Amino acid sequence: MKRLSDKTLTALPSEIRRPAYDRSTCRSGIVHLGIGAFHRAHQAVYGDDLLAAGHHNWAICGASLRGPGVRDQLAPQDGLYTEAVAGPEGESLRVIGAVREVFFAAEDPGALVTRLADPQTRIVSLTVTEKGYCHDPASGALQHDHPDIRHDLQHPEQPRSALGFLLAGLRKRYEEGRKPFTPLSCDNLPHNGTTLHGLMLEMAEAADPALARWIEAEVPFPSTMIDRIVPATTEADRRRIAEKLGLRDEGVVVCEPFRQWVIEDRFADGRPPWEEAGAEMVGDVAPYEEMKLRLLNGSHSLLAYLGYLCGHETIADTMADDTLRNLARTFMDREAGPTLKLPPGADLEGYKGALIERFANPGLQHRTWQIAMDGSQKLPQRLLGTIRDRLQAGQPIDLSALAVAGWMRYVAGKDESGQDIDVRDPLAAKLARAFAEGEGDAAQTVTAFVALQEVFDPDLAGNSALRQALSEALGRILAVGSARAVKATLARISA
Repeated sequence: MKRLSDKTLTALPSEIRRPAYDRSTCRSGIVHLGIGAFHRAHQAVYGDDLLAAGHHNWAICGASLRGPGVRDQLAPQDGLYTEAVAGPEGESLRVIGAVREVFFAAEDPGALVTRLADPQTRIVSLTVTEKGYCHDPASGALQHDHPDIRHDLQHPEQPRSALGFLLAGLRKRYEEGRKPFTPLSCDNLPHNGTTLHGLMLEMAEAADPALARWIEAEVPFPSTMIDRIVPATTEADRRRIAEKLGLRDEGVVVCEPFRQWVIEDRFADGRPPWEEAGAEMVGDVAPYEEMKLRLLNGSHSLLAYLGYLCGHETIADTMADDTLRNLARTFMDREAGPTLKLPPGADLEGYKGALIERFANPGLQHRTWQIAMDGSQKLPQRLLGTIRDRLQAGQPIDLSALAVAGWMRYVAGKDESGQDIDVRDPLAAKLARAFAEGEGDAAQTVTAFVALQEVFDPDLAGNSALRQALSEALGRILAVGSARAVKATLARISA
């Protein structure tokens, strides 16, 4: 079967949406680091809308930092791929044309640095996941001993990390007297722009204090909030889409109908009119970001760990389990929701109800195992922030503690029937050792976990109320299993 490409676009069935603009006239004003499925299902779709509206200076040059897979998918397709929107009533397809170039950075780091330094590049956006920032999620500090950071400081023209590429591109701009580009984090980090700013200054200070002062004075780091559920694409998805297209598409992405992008409006050298494509340009992203991280992402993590341990493969499966559905909504209502400072005009009840409906979408096969990845990087912003605020207010943390205890049980590496769990986490070995150190005693296990400063700040780790709540929650899971522990916890707090 032929591949999707510029030459084969005309062979698509008439009902398939495709770029109606002349892609050859589009210039890449954005370089995106981490061109995985989420970027292609989210920011690139906004970009495609703008290109279709005639804003042809804002196409995307994508770069994969960790492997050639996306380059190999998209380069033979001229950057084209299909957005498959899976809703409760069926699936709609659209071919996206916003990606005009694709790099695999490790093959020629210098070429990507040159692209970053090119005056045509005005924004460098990132979706490299939490672990791609080479920082301690608990403190936000740069990991100076991270192998990639050490390498990038020693070999600044041949970087490996996202931070190293940003620094190398900005350094060339600085040395050549050019305007900086705007780094735009689109990852699920609290205050992601501020976090990236701090990390870049730490790294620049270690490399060249004069460069650090220029970055501090000249380079804005807007914060953003992104929201769309994007499960991992499967081979079954590719076969199904190929049948509908009549063409093979290796780069297809599957996503839900809902999408949201909130962006702090601070840029060094202009920006696309994203608001024309439905993005919200605001002065302060923090309330939107916190609402999404604590309600959507916090609930996702809760459902991922406990749902997996209860035997559920997907988030939609957890929503078909009345107990877990009740758990998610009660967590939002009782613990996460009351900690929020709401953005203007927010409908909190409507947002929570919509989340439950989105989680239950039968068209999305969003695996609990996928969401459970990299928990050591995700928990500080998804759950521990809620826990800290509630402890400071003297409020109970039963469900948040149950979620964290579920994570502790999950990373042990064996499920409740004794089957291996494929734990994907940069701290996987440390986490497994922490569980083993507990020797089956919940309090000892909690002590071993909270000693991991990469996850738990010392002040939080030393909080006796947290340790007690975690010990009780983990003790219930170890004693009766996750399903019964969830039921018992819900019964206790509703009594």
